[in-house]
Amino acid sequence: MGDIVTASGTRYFIGPAGTAAQFDTLAEFEAVSVWTEIGLVENGGEYGDEASAVTGAALGDGRIRKAKGARDAGTLALVCFHDPLDAGQAALAAAEQTNDNYVFKVVLPDGPVGYSDTIEYFRGLVMSRRKQVNTNDNIIRLMVNIGINSEIFSDPAST
Repeated sequence: MGDIVTASGTRYFIGPAGTAAQFDTLAEFEAVSVWTEIGLVENGGEYGDEASAVTGAALGDGRIRKAKGARDAGTLALVCFHDPLDAGQAALAAAEQTNDNYVFKVVLPDGPVGYSDTIEYFRGLVMSRRKQVNTNDNIIRLMVNIGINSEIFSDPAST
């Protein structure tokens, strides 16, 4: 049984705009040469596939039957400390102004000594970019929602 891993050290990156035809394999994501790190991420939210429930009721026994429907990788809700000079936050702002899918990379700090870290990739739309100001004793935050439009491609920790 391995050690637990904290999220501390997780890094998020935005790459170029891209279509499903351009980015639909792990190798195509790994071939991207220009990634911009998104700075000052406080909370990376959650992402990953969930199947929709497809249901129907049988008349004979009055029981609901369930099946798995379409899969949805979710919406990644990033929370960053606002930094007007951060290149990654600027790239998110530019992406939010378009209808294009962009490629994203998440590096999880889970590789034991001598191993690489797990890297996950996906395509998504930057759906929103909002500031959270609140009161005097708050840090100004940037709230970004990325609607994931692909499966999550994973390159697991390895030697």
